[in-house]
Amino acid sequence: MESFSFSTSHFSLPSPPPFSSSSSSSSSNRHPPSISFSLNPSPFHSSSANFRRPTKPLKTPSSNPNNKPPSNSNNPLKPNNPFSPPSPNPLTDKLWLTSKLSPPPPTPQPQSIQETRTPKTKDDDNQNQNDVVLDNIDNNNSNTSPPRQPGKIFVGNLPSWVKKPEVFEFFRQFGPISQVILIKGHNETNRNAGFGFVIYDGGETEAESSAMKAVEFDGVEFHGRVLTVKLDDGKRSRDKALERERWLKGDGDGKGEYRSKWHEERDGSRREFQKILETEPENWQAVVSAFERIKKPARKEYGLMVKYYARRGDMHHARQAFESMRARGIEPSSHVFSSLIHAYAVGRDMEEALHCVKKMKEEGIEMTIVTYSIIVGGFARVGNADAADQWFNEAKERLTSLNAIIYGNIIYAHCQTCNMDRAEALVREMEEQGIDAPIDIYHTMMDGYTMIGNEDKCLIVFDRLKECGFSPSVISYGCLINLYTKIGKVSKALEISKMMKMAGIKHNMKTYSMLINGFLKLKDWANAFSIFEDITKDGLKPDLVLYNNIVSAFCGMGNMDRAICIVKQMQKERHRPSTRTFLPIILGFARAGEMRRALEIFDMMRRSGCIPTVHTYNALILGLVEKRQMEKAVRILDEMNLAGISPNERTYTNLMHGYASLGDTEKAFQYFTVMKNVGLEIDVYTYEALLKACCKSGRMQSALAVTKEMSAKKIPRNTFVYNILIDGWARRGDVWEAADLMQQMRNEEVQPDIHTYTSFINACCKAGDMQKATEIIKEMEASGIKPNLKTYTTLIHGWARASLPEKAFRCFEEMKLAGLKPDIAVYHCLMTSLLSRATFAQSYIYSGLLSVCREMIESEMTVDMGTAVHWSRCLRKIERTGGELTEALQKTFPPDWTSHHVDVNSETETADPEIADDDDVYYANGINNNESDDEDSDIDM
Repeated sequence: MESFSFSTSHFSLPSPPPFSSSSSSSSSNRHPPSISFSLNPSPFHSSSANFRRPTKPLKTPSSNPNNKPPSNSNNPLKPNNPFSPPSPNPLTDKLWLTSKLSPPPPTPQPQSIQETRTPKTKDDDNQNQNDVVLDNIDNNNSNTSPPRQPGKIFVGNLPSWVKKPEVFEFFRQFGPISQVILIKGHNETNRNAGFGFVIYDGGETEAESSAMKAVEFDGVEFHGRVLTVKLDDGKRSRDKALERERWLKGDGDGKGEYRSKWHEERDGSRREFQKILETEPENWQAVVSAFERIKKPARKEYGLMVKYYARRGDMHHARQAFESMRARGIEPSSHVFSSLIHAYAVGRDMEEALHCVKKMKEEGIEMTIVTYSIIVGGFARVGNADAADQWFNEAKERLTSLNAIIYGNIIYAHCQTCNMDRAEALVREMEEQGIDAPIDIYHTMMDGYTMIGNEDKCLIVFDRLKECGFSPSVISYGCLINLYTKIGKVSKALEISKMMKMAGIKHNMKTYSMLINGFLKLKDWANAFSIFEDITKDGLKPDLVLYNNIVSAFCGMGNMDRAICIVKQMQKERHRPSTRTFLPIILGFARAGEMRRALEIFDMMRRSGCIPTVHTYNALILGLVEKRQMEKAVRILDEMNLAGISPNERTYTNLMHGYASLGDTEKAFQYFTVMKNVGLEIDVYTYEALLKACCKSGRMQSALAVTKEMSAKKIPRNTFVYNILIDGWARRGDVWEAADLMQQMRNEEVQPDIHTYTSFINACCKAGDMQKATEIIKEMEASGIKPNLKTYTTLIHGWARASLPEKAFRCFEEMKLAGLKPDIAVYHCLMTSLLSRATFAQSYIYSGLLSVCREMIESEMTVDMGTAVHWSRCLRKIERTGGELTEALQKTFPPDWTSHHVDVNSETETADPEIADDDDVYYANGINNNESDDEDSDIDM
């Protein structure tokens, strides 16, 4: 602590004018110019931080024979009591003005006074001197009567919420009250500490009488509390006086201030708080507990707490700490304001961050480059490059110079929006100003080029990084791995991985996750699991993100049980599964049609503490839609609404697809209208479901109206939309409309796929134009598209319908030569068509039917009962009695087949069924179904 220097000229002033008791009130306002440092004239502020005690005790006037001590009657700062003992320090009466606050204490014994005024002059006894002085002060206070104020009582066990008016009204019944003092709590300044004092008014006798009456009510109930009421013993005033005397005396060595026990405890808790911040920042409970142990935290501690919450992105607690600081009367600095703005920036609430900036400017606090960097970085996180540019330009105008941090933030903002030209210009501007780019800016540029898929420039930045003397880190190599996994070059990503290992750099969890994601995109499950094994070999503990990827890999393989085992392993390792963890499992079971197990996982997710999202409900609805259980799907929708989760576009689109599969156009249009009313975005996938419903029910005019609405909203028709429309016209046998749609696809440069060609071939077959169908087959092969099972099945159906069974057999043989294995749909189509048109005279058809039956028997294929009855009736045209074909054909019938299922009355035999009657079975087996594996995204969540 710095000492005060007193010049002799400060004390060599003319003696003050005569002073009398009658003029004491007027002269007390005039401060004698005997001291050069300034003090607050009010005695209540004498403990201000502006006061500094002298290093050494001032000598008393009696110890200096050259100076005559002034008389007490002429000193306005001392009481007019000739028996008043002089203080150990002559400044005591001048600073505290005890004679103005309360009557002087009784005269102590002269021996005690002499002991307190007898200093020792030896330098090696300085410590003993101060110990004796303090001991004598304690003895004086204990021997004399307590300096209590008459009429003052202590009130304890008060409710913490009670205010002064309630206490005043209660104790007023015993006498007039001069003052009510409630002691405030340290942590909650708006509440009392549970005790206080009441001072009664009037004369000394009257006040004391009122106090005695109040004390008689000790133990009275007051707002549910039993009060403690007793006369004030003056201990609080005595402790304060003793603390002041000790503070004036210092710590004994003449160098430092006296530190009370309270101050020592607070300093210890401050040091402990800073230590925990440095050593255990991840243990937020320990940090908060250490902060709460500090009694009356200062601006520094509050600033550190706001900064801690800001780094965690906890903007609500950061604001709470900030407002608590202000409630204690501590004004925030630029650093504290910047920390609060940082909390909102990390929490992506830039609106509130700007509100803090506005408040900061209103209070006249200057914004520093740190503040501007935080704001620019916050807008970069939310992808608002324009706002980031605006604040960056303001920083350039108001600040004399910028640094690499604010440049890095604005470059990151433009890289996130893929504006690499602007990012390159900023890098050039930074270099022209002589600011060296740190390695983080190189990584930011590499990440930006990765987002736009520019491999060449990303490699240029990586090479430049090494040329500038930087050693590539795991982040540098991770940027390249991320680049190659995103553009689908996983093999090159593996080469970068090998380069890392050769450079002695080990993978971290992020680089491993990138590699696994790359293999998952390629559906290369084996390599994805090999990477997972490498992680365990390196001794790394998988995190939540990696576990989620592994769960997705097992679900992609269809191994749902292993995925569930991974979830249980996560829970054992104290990783809390998220909704994203359970979503692929629920979706996998739903797609497999195992809705019972999907609902079990849904319940398991809830028990794990995960709140279902709209995507989770969409997965359940999708599974029920694919099983055509629309009533249960609608119940899931109702459950969503009860849970307060609003359905999105995918929810209603999935339901529309379900009703479209059933041909329920009315329900499909109903949910389409709901989407419009709710204000959800209607995209091409929604229109696909609506068109599918129209075409399935044969309402082609409604389908045309839907396509016109799509054109009005400028929604382009993709391949799937054309497939649905062509299939709709094919069902009606309108080859001209189907051909017109094919021409429109060519004009709009929409590439046909295998489903497009198959649907068009079906239209040609139904129209009987098999020549056109043959041309389409050649066009397909010329485009590099090979016919699949559905295509061959459609052709077989067409040739049989055209009464050309030999070409149907030839097409069947071509299919087998192409390496395709016939399924039940092919056999069903071929046998139904041939049996309905064969006669006993056509021996080659007879032998062909027999060979097909034997193939079905070898493949252990059986048909349903309805098909068996139909085939049995058609068989009577060839064999009136049981024969070889009848025996072979009946082996493909169901096990419970008996001859009484057939109506043997020849007069009731039905006419030859039309091929169109087979369409239900034909399409039920998936022929010409446009929902291919590639269309999974159409009804995705």
